[in-house]
Amino acid sequence: MKPLACVAIVLGLAVLAPVRVAHAAEAASESGGSQEKEPSEIWKWANFALLAGGLGYLIAKNAPAFFAARSKKIVQDIADAGKVRADAEARAADVDRRLANLESEIAVMRGESQAQIAAETKRLKAHAAAEIVRIHALAEREIEAAGKAARMELRRFTARLAVDLAQRKVEARMTPETQDGLVRGFVHDLGRPPSGAQRD
Repeated sequence: MKPLACVAIVLGLAVLAPVRVAHAAEAASESGGSQEKEPSEIWKWANFALLAGGLGYLIAKNAPAFFAARSKKIVQDIADAGKVRADAEARAADVDRRLANLESEIAVMRGESQAQIAAETKRLKAHAAAEIVRIHALAEREIEAAGKAARMELRRFTARLAVDLAQRKVEARMTPETQDGLVRGFVHDLGRPPSGAQRD
C-alpha cells in the first residue's frame, strides 16, 4: 500500500471516529443514562490509539528512508561545500602567491625595460655617430669637389686674363712697321726649304 493511501485511511478513520462518538453521545443523552459516558471515553481512546498506531506505522515505514535520503543529501552538501571551500582556498593561495611574486615580476619587467632602453639608446647613438661620419665624409668630398671646380675655374679665368693681357701687350707693341717685318719674316720662312730637306 502506498504511504499516501495509508495516511488517507488513518485520517478518514480519525475523522469518522469522533462523528460516531458524537452519535453515541447523543443517543446516551436521549436515553438519559450515565452508562454511555464510559463507552464514549473508550471510543476516544480507541480513536487516539488507532490514529497514533497509523501515524507510528507510517513514520516507522517512511521515516528511515526519508532520514536516510536527508542524511545522504546533507553529507553530499557537506562534501560539495568542502570541495567549494578547497577550491576557494586554492584560488586564494594562488592569488596570494601571485601577489607575492608581483613585486619581483615588476622588478624583472622594469629591469628588462631599462635594458631595452639602454640598448636602444646605444643603438641610436651608434647610428647617429655613423650618420655623422657619413655626412662628414660626404661634406668633405663635396668640399673637395667644389675646391677642385673652383681651382679649375680660377685657372681658366687666369688663362683668359693672361691671354687677354698678352693680346693687349701685343696689340700695344704692334706697329705697322713691326707688322711688315713679321710678314716679311713669315714669307721668308715659307720660301726656305725645310731643315730636313737641306740635309738630304
